[in-house]
Amino acid sequence: MDLLHTIALAVIQGLTEFLPISSSAHLILAPRLLGWHDQGLAFDVAVHVGTLTAVVAYFRHEVLAMARDWGLSVARREAVGESRLAWGVLLGTFPAALAGLLLDDLVETTLRSPLVIASTTIGFGLLLGYADLAGRRERSEHRLTWRDVAVIGCAQALALIPGTSRSGITMTAGLMLGLTREGAARFSFLLSIPLIALAGGYKTLQLALGDDTVIWSDLVLGALLSGISAWLCIHFFLKLLERMGMMPFVVYRLLLGAWLIWLFQ
Repeated sequence: MDLLHTIALAVIQGLTEFLPISSSAHLILAPRLLGWHDQGLAFDVAVHVGTLTAVVAYFRHEVLAMARDWGLSVARREAVGESRLAWGVLLGTFPAALAGLLLDDLVETTLRSPLVIASTTIGFGLLLGYADLAGRRERSEHRLTWRDVAVIGCAQALALIPGTSRSGITMTAGLMLGLTREGAARFSFLLSIPLIALAGGYKTLQLALGDDTVIWSDLVLGALLSGISAWLCIHFFLKLLERMGMMPFVVYRLLLGAWLIWLFQ
C-alpha cells in the first residue's frame, strides 16, 4: 500500500471502531469507492491491535480493577467490587463470538454487498435515534442486570452484518434498557475489549497459516495511527456525548445510506 492508503485506512479504523457508524462498512467501502486494492489480512490485524491498545489504555484503571476483582470473585465465589461488571463483559461477549465462528463465511461474502451496508446503515441508524429519544437514561453500566447483559450481548452479535456498527447496536440496546448515554457508551467500549482481542487473535491465526506478504512498516504505522485516532475518538466522544446526543450520528448514517443506495442501485 502507498502511504496515503495506509494513513487513511488506519485513521478510518481508529475513528469508526468506537463511533456508532460501523467500522466494517467504512473499511469495505473506502477501497471500493477510491479504487484501492484490498488492504489485506495483515493490515487488518495491525489496525485491530491499535484500537485494542487504545481502549485498554483509556480504561486501564477500570480494566485493572475488573481483572483484580474478577479473580477475587472466582476465588471467594462471591461478588467483589467490580467483579459483576467484569462478568457482564465476559458473558456479553459469548453471543457475538459464537455467531462469528458460525457465520464467518456468510459475513465475508454475501453480506459485504454495498446495498446490504446501505440498508443496515439506515435501519439501525433509525433505531439508534429512537433509542436516544425514548430511552429513560437513568442507570449507569454498574447497575446492569444479567438480563440486560444478555440483551446487549445478543445485540452485539448483529454487528457481524456490515453497516450495523458494533458500538452503535450495543449503545442502542443499552439506551433502550434505560442506561444513560455515557453508561451505554462505556459498557459498549468495555465490551469491545474481549471481542476485538478474539477477532484479532482469529485473524492472526489465519495470517500465520496463510502466505500473505507482510510489509512491517505499513503494519507498524497502521497500528500506531489507528491507536492514536481511537484513543482520541473515545476521549472526545465521552466528553461531548451528553451535550450532543446520538442525533449527529443518526443523520450521518441516513445520509451515507441514501448516498450508497443512489450510487449502487
